[in-house]
Amino acid sequence: MTEPLGRPLGRPLGRADLEAHLAAHDIPHATYEHPAVFRVEEGPELRAKIPGGHSKNLFLKDAKGQLWLISALAETRIDLKAAPAWIGSARLSFGSEDRLWDALGVRPGSVTALALINDPEQSVRFVLDAALMAHDSVNFHPLVNTATTNLSRDAFLQFLASLGRAPVIVDFEGLANSPAP
Repeated sequence: MTEPLGRPLGRPLGRADLEAHLAAHDIPHATYEHPAVFRVEEGPELRAKIPGGHSKNLFLKDAKGQLWLISALAETRIDLKAAPAWIGSARLSFGSEDRLWDALGVRPGSVTALALINDPEQSVRFVLDAALMAHDSVNFHPLVNTATTNLSRDAFLQFLASLGRAPVIVDFEGLANSPAP
């Protein structure tokens, strides 16, 4: 039996809590320590040392106030003007630092799909890039940008299932090469 998810005393769960959750759910992973990385463009030599698809993660708010997290392959181009038609949102813009902290308990530079552990109410809609899921393993920050956690694709899906999440998978590359709906 595992402890229910939640924010003790209103604080977000941290890296140690995430690692305990992964262990409690027998989710295999490997975590690599490294200097802080704030943007995908900053770490090509780091990505070369860690196998699998590396993610970029966009925390967004739509014009109706709905929050979104898009996790995509680092190389995938996300057209924020076309994305609403593809994911079913209103017009998208980046969410504020305060809103990010309140919703997912992370700071800019540490945005990650693993932060969904801090959203037990599932107020943030989660969209996953098909190109990222085409890799045998995937990489995300473990709630801090000074490490990268590598999980097999199946282990990542197991993590999402442990949170009661089913990802909406979108082929952003394919959609970018076709006319907008």
